[in-house]
Amino acid sequence: MRKVFDEELQDLHNILLRMGSVVEKQIYLCIESLVNQDVEQGEEVIKNDDIVDDLQKEIEDKAIKLIAMQQPLATDLRNIFTATKIATDLERMADHAVDIAKITKRLKNEKYIKELVQIPIMADLVKDMIKQSLDAFVEGNVDKAYKACKNDDEIDRIYKDIFEELLLLMAKDSSTVTQAAQFLFVCKFLERIGDHATNICEWTIYLVTGEQVDLND
Repeated sequence: MRKVFDEELQDLHNILLRMGSVVEKQIYLCIESLVNQDVEQGEEVIKNDDIVDDLQKEIEDKAIKLIAMQQPLATDLRNIFTATKIATDLERMADHAVDIAKITKRLKNEKYIKELVQIPIMADLVKDMIKQSLDAFVEGNVDKAYKACKNDDEIDRIYKDIFEELLLLMAKDSSTVTQAAQFLFVCKFLERIGDHATNICEWTIYLVTGEQVDLND
């Protein structure tokens, strides 16, 4: 029975990693669609959100079956519970990718007020953070979890730089306000995705140590 349970738990982790991979791709596509003003690609992101939702449902269903059928130990319950919480964070990340794709559609006929350089850098850091945080969870590695969170400081720094740059643009030319505000929303969505990745690190620390920490400060 223990062997069966461990195999089922590993399968749960594999689904979670697959979900994380889809979310990373969603973030990549939504930023690429924004930079290239590719509305078709933006539509793909919106459409693919159903894949993320289905994976979350699959994780939740599997978690319920594991609890109901396998009589897990307390540590196993914590593992299952943590996986469902992480799935929720991933689903919210995907929602923000959709939010960014909708901004691409909103700006489809506009000439951009500036070249988008820092936003893709910010997105790359976010994607890297997601991967590192999920690796830390699957490995049960607290050190990796803390290390993954360090990206969040750099994400916040870039967000602050972009925010200040766009405020200056708006102050100099009021015609840039509407578009600049949309780019600020994009940055805010990316920052929130980073916060959700930090949540994954917190859940990993809780899983391994039983300690609830707040790394989103």
